[in-house]
Amino acid sequence: MNTDQGALPRFGPNDVLRFLLELFAFFSIGLWGFLAWPPLWNWAFGIGAPLFAIVLWGLFRSPRAVFHLDAFGKALVEIVIMGSAALAWLVIGQWIVAVLFGILAVVSGVVSGRKEFA
Repeated sequence: MNTDQGALPRFGPNDVLRFLLELFAFFSIGLWGFLAWPPLWNWAFGIGAPLFAIVLWGLFRSPRAVFHLDAFGKALVEIVIMGSAALAWLVIGQWIVAVLFGILAVVSGVVSGRKEFA
């Protein structure tokens, strides 16, 4: 008899950090869309860019992804989204936020990647 069916999945500190980094990345991309573009375009990019990133993440990188990729594909999607968020902060002119976010995203991604292969 298997008693683990009703058990909740275990989340570690890095899982929580990764979730917060994902949310911050989507927020960052949206903020870039609103601040870096002239009026009318800012609404299109401010809503469209984070929506596109969320759909990309949900299709390829989330735990319940629609399309299952190998580790390289997952890493590529994550690098594109997290890298876009860091670049968004650079374009806005906040290089300290960009560097800190980039370092946190890389460290968290490496820890998570090593955990997947363990």
